[in-house]
Amino acid sequence: MQEPAITPELVAAHGIKPDEWERLLGIMGREPTFTELGIFSAMWNEHCSYKSSKIHLKKLPTTGPQVICGPGENAGVVDIGDGQAVIFKMESHNHPSYIEPHQGAATGVGGILRDVFTMGARPIAAMNALSFGLPSHPKTAHLVKGVVEGIGAYGNAFGVPTVGGEVRFHRAYNGNCLVNAFAAGLADADKIFYSAASGVGMPVVYLGAKTGRDGVGGATMASAEFDDTIEEKRPTVQVGDPFTEKRLLEACLELMASGAVISIQDMGAAGLTCSAVEMGDKGGLGIKLQLDDVPQRETGMTAYEMMLSESQERMLMVLKPEKEAEARAIFEKWDLDFAIVGETIPEDRFLILHGNEVKADIPLSKLSSSAPEYDRPWLPTPAAAPLGEVPQIGAIAGLKALIGSPTYAHKAWVYEQYDSQVGADTLVTPGLPAGVVRVHGTGKALAFTSDVTPRYVKANPVQGGRQAVAEAYRNLTAVGARPLATTDNLNFGNPEKPEIMGQFVGALQGIGEACRALDMPIVSGNVSLYNETDGQPILPTPTIGAVGLLQSMDELIAGRPEEGDLAVLVGETKGHMGQSALLAEAFGIEAGDAPPVDLEAERRHGEFIRAHRRLIRACTDLGDGGLALAAFEMAEGAGLGVTLEAGDTPALFGEDQARYLVAAPAEDAEALVAAGKAAGVPVAVVGRFGGEAVDFGGDSAPLADLSRLYRTAFAATVGL
Repeated sequence: MQEPAITPELVAAHGIKPDEWERLLGIMGREPTFTELGIFSAMWNEHCSYKSSKIHLKKLPTTGPQVICGPGENAGVVDIGDGQAVIFKMESHNHPSYIEPHQGAATGVGGILRDVFTMGARPIAAMNALSFGLPSHPKTAHLVKGVVEGIGAYGNAFGVPTVGGEVRFHRAYNGNCLVNAFAAGLADADKIFYSAASGVGMPVVYLGAKTGRDGVGGATMASAEFDDTIEEKRPTVQVGDPFTEKRLLEACLELMASGAVISIQDMGAAGLTCSAVEMGDKGGLGIKLQLDDVPQRETGMTAYEMMLSESQERMLMVLKPEKEAEARAIFEKWDLDFAIVGETIPEDRFLILHGNEVKADIPLSKLSSSAPEYDRPWLPTPAAAPLGEVPQIGAIAGLKALIGSPTYAHKAWVYEQYDSQVGADTLVTPGLPAGVVRVHGTGKALAFTSDVTPRYVKANPVQGGRQAVAEAYRNLTAVGARPLATTDNLNFGNPEKPEIMGQFVGALQGIGEACRALDMPIVSGNVSLYNETDGQPILPTPTIGAVGLLQSMDELIAGRPEEGDLAVLVGETKGHMGQSALLAEAFGIEAGDAPPVDLEAERRHGEFIRAHRRLIRACTDLGDGGLALAAFEMAEGAGLGVTLEAGDTPALFGEDQARYLVAAPAEDAEALVAAGKAAGVPVAVVGRFGGEAVDFGGDSAPLADLSRLYRTAFAATVGL
């Protein structure tokens, strides 16, 4: 088949800017072939190269005594003691999910699971963080339904429990939803598999499902803004098969146990191209591929299509040659393709052959580690104007505004479509601050959460970045876990706009400060830029996924309040209303500054909670909606009423940070207050759980009525 002529229009359609084109010509010393152009486009796009973000990501803390492997591999690896490690990462599948919500979300789950098990870990938990447009927008209900079904269909069939996540709605996501998928797995700390190839003349082996035309150009599409040509991008969305992925998991783990694997890499963004280049580049080797040997499910596929296909459920491996027969037998047993498609070579070349023709011959190192790297101009986000007078609202009316909003309503409609119990090790299911999964065969457990408040980040990127990490820290602490480490999913608009780049730089500064102060290094992550439609950016949404450790089940805080328990507030309330959920939901006001985050107080208060867990029956952190929403959610989950002494808006709905709400019997509550006084931590009794009404400062409503609103509002307001 004749390859198209290389024209300026074709180069531009591949997302390669004029200065990058000149750089490419300088590397090649000639004009590239069509396949080479596609390979450069895939490896130099934002999604794969991190060219706009790399310079700033280097400033993040990524090491610590608990870190076995930080960013740069498929996922991060953290020591949990006893020769075991937790392996985890979060990644975006935003653009595909907006175009084709079911498959976009499903393959996002599939991709993140492969990132985990390609390192030798068996997945034990999944989460997702979802951001949608206004419920009234004509696409929102379709997107919510498709995304949730896609996540559930893939995760449930694969057999991994979905234990947590978040869902928000805001007009800024009308044209660009966010689907951030998290997965974590367990492995022996001395049996981690990496992607760097080693040895010359070693076989490069293709594993898994056959290659089709689905997803061709997907990574490039994910590195561009949307416009009115969006429907033309539908073929760039991959199609997933969770049952094939389950077989791939079992085959890969069996293969790893056989000792046959030198290095292994999943085929995700940019498929065969990215996986081969990363393996070669990390090992300082070249790669030669013979595409005639690639298993194909469609006829007449070109070299360009095979190199850029993002067909799912595929891996690339460098194999110990003497183990070939054993390795092949494993994959044949699992009814998966096993094909030697190339070899490692000593030269710095990425050599692609197809039909006795050289389709690409590129200096391999120039594709990955030598990709363009930009220090884009950026403008700091201007300080937010003072909030001004806060509108007054009745306490119960304010609560109804929150719990009647789909962002703060009960999310059972979402998480009941996910299997949270598969594997029989889940201790805490969605609905509490963090999901908790037992480390099978031990007395330990791992806690998982994901957090960010995009309103805060837009108003004040530094404080918003700090707050995302601090809230993750609090959520883990609230179930009794010691926070270990984090992964980030940095979703922003167009980095070529200095104000957007300023949001990114500021948020990373805040994230870095909080990770250092709270000993929660970033060990993996993903950057998703160009989340814009017709020039309208999303809210800056740097999602933080975090993992914590419980050394024994005795450390778990997962109870519910009981009749007569006292409500105890840990932390100081000043009544910060800027960028609060109440103002946004009740009045449509997004104004003022984000709440300041005192990282020393966050650490001190978290350590206080964990040190006094024996006095605590139930615990939650205070975030959006402040004391009022936290008290209602805690009480409603237990089927109890709650009475709070406070009745004024700032005390009830202010969003001061470093705070927890605790339920404890009277005797233990008194002991907590005394312990707080001794430790210099603000602790006060603020109310009581029990009865059949919710009463805030004398303004009350029957729990049953509020519960009905809370549990029906999500589906009702989104139109599901």
